[in-house]
Amino acid sequence: MDNMLKTIRSNDIGDFRWVNEAPFEKLDQDTLLIKAPGKTDVFTDPVGVNVIANAPFLYQEVEGDFRMIAHVGHEFKSQWDAAVLMVWDDQEKNAKLCFEASDFGTKAIVSVVTNGVSDDANGVNYNWNNVWLQIIRQGNIFAFHYGPDGKNWNMVRLFRLDVNKTIKIGMEAQCPAGEESKIYFYSFDINKTPAKDLRAGV
Repeated sequence: MDNMLKTIRSNDIGDFRWVNEAPFEKLDQDTLLIKAPGKTDVFTDPVGVNVIANAPFLYQEVEGDFRMIAHVGHEFKSQWDAAVLMVWDDQEKNAKLCFEASDFGTKAIVSVVTNGVSDDANGVNYNWNNVWLQIIRQGNIFAFHYGPDGKNWNMVRLFRLDVNKTIKIGMEAQCPAGEESKIYFYSFDINKTPAKDLRAGV
């Protein structure tokens, strides 16, 4: 299916499943609004090793290589609010690509890789209200990208994470510090188009 969100209706998430179900609305044929409750995140803090895994995550189980692309945005109300693409094997092995309200007061592309504990890497500031995000899996190599149009990509990071062949992938909405955050996924797609160049995202 060209756009997986076509399977999501007002009271039916179709082929998708929830971890930490949250209120959501299908605003039009392609746009999904997820309302992230306050104090929600997915993060294993390397300082003190506090584990948080209560953010809403709408996922599909996908086997093998894939390409996941979404056009995302939100209101940037509270620190660390984020629209997120996430890959999840288990609590100790997962990774997030975020469009986040950073702790420096910017709109930023942020990545988090959890391999036992999480790292936290603030990337480029992106001074628009929406952005395209992409995650590519090739074996156990993952490539994270962002871009302005869903066609031209900038690499965020390239890394190895040894996970199972079948993992959960999809949309996460988080609000670690605020009371609620409205996270918009304007489009979303999972496909098996192979990558010719992992760094370039094509």
